[in-house]
Amino acid sequence: MRALLAALALAFCLATPPAWAGLRVVSLAPSLSEIMLDLQAGDLLVGVLDGGERPEALRELPSVGRYGHLEMERLLALKPDLILLWPSSVPAAQREQLARFGIPTYVAEPHDLAQLAGQFAEIGERIGRAARGRELAAQATERLADMARRYRRDTPLRVFYQVWNRPLYTVGGRQIISDALRLCGARNLFEDLDLPAPQVSLEAVLAREPQVIVAGSHAELDLWQDWPQLEAVRLGHLLTVPDKGLERPSWQMLEATHRLCEALAPIR
Repeated sequence: MRALLAALALAFCLATPPAWAGLRVVSLAPSLSEIMLDLQAGDLLVGVLDGGERPEALRELPSVGRYGHLEMERLLALKPDLILLWPSSVPAAQREQLARFGIPTYVAEPHDLAQLAGQFAEIGERIGRAARGRELAAQATERLADMARRYRRDTPLRVFYQVWNRPLYTVGGRQIISDALRLCGARNLFEDLDLPAPQVSLEAVLAREPQVIVAGSHAELDLWQDWPQLEAVRLGHLLTVPDKGLERPSWQMLEATHRLCEALAPIR
């Protein structure tokens, strides 16, 4: 009898899908959409918020709006069981509206790469990919430790990370790119600012005397040629970001950070 009951219990468990089976996930940030692919869970995505070019695997998914503007009716029509939210991707009023609907939401805004590593495990747990999430978290942690050992400097390089040139925008100290710079043996010239992407004046940059200036393209670096007294200009330490991966905190940000570290490594 005991064996029969055990067999019936096992059959019931096998017949009852786990809570996350058939989970319908909407991602409200390109980086979170990429993390779903990293977790081999693209099949659970039913909608995404657009912001830049999509990965090929997500090309046909329904859109629920663009970065900064959520099409609420489209989202609700998809009947999501879980929303992945990057706070700044949706206006505050729409975030409050989402909260009132009571749809389970995972909020992600890592301020450093260690938090990003933990995010793989946390999201994996929420969507039924726990083993894959823990695997990625462990690999990311190991890789970050290796880069920290390899690129450490006794005196960090002073780096101006230029997001845009007219007007000048940079990143603040709590932005994850600042942590990528730290990992590479550098220091964000404006790490004392709290805003994610503060506007700064030309005079403020000159006063802080960057040793390296990093920007998205050579065209964005042209303005610095008028200031040859800067060490970064005089020594030719004007670098372009290897790719835009630093702006999307997913697995590929680890690759982009490694390329940034390699670009900075020869500068002494």
